[in-house]
Amino acid sequence: MRNKFDEQLSQLNHEMIEMGALCEEVIALASRALTENDKSLAARVAPLDSEIDRKERDIENLCLKLLLQQQPVARDLRQISAALKMITDMERIGDQAEDIAEIITFLGGRGAENSNLLREMARSTIKMVTESVDAYVKHDTALADQVIAEDDTVDDYFARVKKDLIKRIAQDPDDGEFALDLLMIAKYFERIGDHAVNLSEWVEFSVTGVHKHDGVEYE
Repeated sequence: MRNKFDEQLSQLNHEMIEMGALCEEVIALASRALTENDKSLAARVAPLDSEIDRKERDIENLCLKLLLQQQPVARDLRQISAALKMITDMERIGDQAEDIAEIITFLGGRGAENSNLLREMARSTIKMVTESVDAYVKHDTALADQVIAEDDTVDDYFARVKKDLIKRIAQDPDDGEFALDLLMIAKYFERIGDHAVNLSEWVEFSVTGVHKHDGVEYE
């Protein structure tokens, strides 16, 4: 019985890694579409987001099967509960990458002068998502803590982009709409970083039984 359960937990880890990889891919694709002013790349984001949605449903079904058939307790229960919370955040990451891609289609082929900062934001969020899923699979709270700390870097990038764009609007009010579009893109990257933090906080819960926001320890 335990062997079957361990096999299913291993399958859950594999599915989580696959969903994390899809999130990394969709963020990278949205970032490339922006820096290369490529609408065809942006158009490839929506199908990937649909794949993320399907993966969320598959993992949700697997978790519910584990809960109903195996009736896990303690750490096993927390691992499954954390997965159910994490896939919601990963699904939102896919949605926000799609939002970025949608904005890109309205930029009229114009490039972002501060695209280097936006590209670095994207790179940082991809790293955060990768590491948070790795932390989940390895039960690594130190790595989860590292992800949470990395969010400060993403927030700093956002503050710098916002400052640049405010200055740009002041210098050329007629270009305000374009600047606001770029600001929204930066905000979506910043939100993706926030979701990666959520992922890591659920990793810590799965290992320790304590979630940062309530401080309550669960058996």
